[in-house]
Amino acid sequence: MRFVPAIKDIKTYEAGKPIELVVRDYGVDPKDVIKLASNENPYGTPQPVVEALKGSAHNAFRYPDDSMFELKSSLGAKFGVGEKNIIIGSGSDQVIEIAIRAKCGVSSKILTSKTTFAMYEIYAKHVGAEVVKTASSEHKIEEFKEAIKKDKFDIIFLCLPNNPLGECLDRDDVYSFLEEVDEDTLVVVDGAYQEYAKRKDSKKSIDPKDLIERFKNTIYLGTFSKAYGLGGMRVGYGIGREEIIEVFYKLRAPFNITTLSLVAASVALKCEEFVDFSVARCFEEMERYEKFANDLGFEFIESYTNFITYKFDNIDSSDFAQWLLQRGVIVRNLASYGVNGIRVTIGKSGENDSFFKKAKEYLELQDSI
Repeated sequence: MRFVPAIKDIKTYEAGKPIELVVRDYGVDPKDVIKLASNENPYGTPQPVVEALKGSAHNAFRYPDDSMFELKSSLGAKFGVGEKNIIIGSGSDQVIEIAIRAKCGVSSKILTSKTTFAMYEIYAKHVGAEVVKTASSEHKIEEFKEAIKKDKFDIIFLCLPNNPLGECLDRDDVYSFLEEVDEDTLVVVDGAYQEYAKRKDSKKSIDPKDLIERFKNTIYLGTFSKAYGLGGMRVGYGIGREEIIEVFYKLRAPFNITTLSLVAASVALKCEEFVDFSVARCFEEMERYEKFANDLGFEFIESYTNFITYKFDNIDSSDFAQWLLQRGVIVRNLASYGVNGIRVTIGKSGENDSFFKKAKEYLELQDSI
């Protein structure tokens, strides 16, 4: 059977391995499996959300309120924007897909950093667009500036903080770049981990209202999958000027998130104490990961997210990740991104203890070979 030719060159997105796979394939007891691969909130789902879901399960046969009035109203109040400035997606990656479909075709060009969220490139290839990448894996604003001097782009993606590496540009550098971008170029500021970045360093914080008021060609993306503990509910959002959101709505499928997802997100947005606790504990535990790397002499990227990236010179990341996997510790191997390293979600204290213990065992084995 024939398919669209562009699909041939698309690599399937590699999601984090589930606990069930480790139990099934390696015989590890489920209680001994530590999942540190998908940047989920290790503190779970806020209890008020759990209770709300229990109370709403009987409505699962109903389609959700497609206006998403309550959620958009709450998001609007939080960020100081109108409901017409907001679009809700099945994860923020659905809004990424809509953005690309709205702006791009076979003659389009998209600009990203060398190593960033894989779905930018995958969705770009769906429509036959060309993806141009900066030379550096991490975001270097001068490289983005040089790129726009040489070429015209339909979309530029800035992942702030950057997944899967964890670094983050300063807001002032982002704004100085945006002042040079052609007004017909859509700039997508992906803020999936902004709850973490703004707590660690206010200079990294991007305010959606300020962003779209200053720059009419921008859209800000957020998600409930990380700090809000709703990875399994798949709810994200985009905030932009009305004229952008209006176009995006023409490409949005009706009822694109579930009845229960809508309930969960609406309640989670009120759980700021849970978010504050989760983010604070994340950075307390991250200090242990930084010390672990320093003590053992390998490189890490300073992270403004809920994960940390380790980079290796004398260790094969694929072998390391597989060794850990067989022993019940799931991390993300970055070899598919062209990086000899691993990305580790910051877990609870006990989960992190398990990672350090197993990782040290592996490193000691390597030293003895």
